[in-house]
Amino acid sequence: MLTFKNFNIADWFSFYRVFAAPFLLVLIYFDQRLLFTWFLLISYLTDAIDGHLARKLKITSPRGSQLDSFGDQITLVIGLIGLFYFESEFIADNLVLIIVVFIPYIIQMIIAYVKYRKATAFHTYLAKLSAFVQSVFFIYTLFVSPNYTLFYAMIIIGLLETAEEITLIFMYDKWVANVKGIYWALKDKRRLQK
Repeated sequence: MLTFKNFNIADWFSFYRVFAAPFLLVLIYFDQRLLFTWFLLISYLTDAIDGHLARKLKITSPRGSQLDSFGDQITLVIGLIGLFYFESEFIADNLVLIIVVFIPYIIQMIIAYVKYRKATAFHTYLAKLSAFVQSVFFIYTLFVSPNYTLFYAMIIIGLLETAEEITLIFMYDKWVANVKGIYWALKDKRRLQK
């Protein structure tokens, strides 16, 4: 049975993103754009901290990787809801492109759940880059205004990252965490054959 003492400090940074989600939704409901943006920024910073802490303190675990991924997904959804609410005109102007880009992500999630019964937690270099560019775009948009250079960069990197995730799902028969990318997966033949 898991108790609170079973979780390490990196897990608690991931938990922050999950626990912050309802609070962020309340800020959207009350039209508190500035507060929402600051707390979303904190969520993104905890994402940068938790993985680094886990590796530095040598406390990485499959549970922690999965918790981190869950926190990332929640933060993405909350950020999107915030963008839809606070930047509805920008979203409306770009809705077709956003839907076209979001479809492969949904397909990747479905493939992962069918194959592994849970989301992936590969945490590839490309996924980290995609998350960084996405967070910069969201925060810049909410603090200042939409920037199309960041928007298109986020879309291109996001599509590449989704394609890599799908490829890795087909490469690994069993769920694994913390794969740096396709190149490293190919080098790690032993893990592929498990």
